[in-house]
Amino acid sequence: MPEVANLGIVRPPVVYLSAIALGLLLHLAWPLRLAPTAVGVPLGAIAVLVAVALFLYAVRTLRSADTPVPGNRPTTTIVRTGPFRFSRNPIYLSFSLLLLGVAFLVNSWWLLATLALAVALMSFVVIPGEERYLERRFPSEYLPYKASVRRWL
Repeated sequence: MPEVANLGIVRPPVVYLSAIALGLLLHLAWPLRLAPTAVGVPLGAIAVLVAVALFLYAVRTLRSADTPVPGNRPTTTIVRTGPFRFSRNPIYLSFSLLLLGVAFLVNSWWLLATLALAVALMSFVVIPGEERYLERRFPSEYLPYKASVRRWL
């Protein structure tokens, strides 16, 4: 059994930063507008603010439980408090909301498309690997948690 949830092959921050970079490059090469500025800017700003608040809340909750935030360090406990009551992956949800907010702020369909790619990569590659790790490390705690709390929302 690996001693960490994510061995570093596909790191979530890199997934989302790459999606932003790719989306911005595509937007610069071939701009496809997403929404009128009067709608996109307020929606984008709200999404970014919610993303930052959710990220900070999730990190604070993990630190309060004395378990590391990065997936490349051993998990010490299953956290069921704070935003982890509603989502098993609130940090990834915050990254997705951040990318959605940036898509609206930049007014780019390309950023929305790369968000879809990032969520797919997280859903089908990263998260299943992390879930297998947690199932093996904490079988009596994680399986009931997994059954009662959704992956995203």
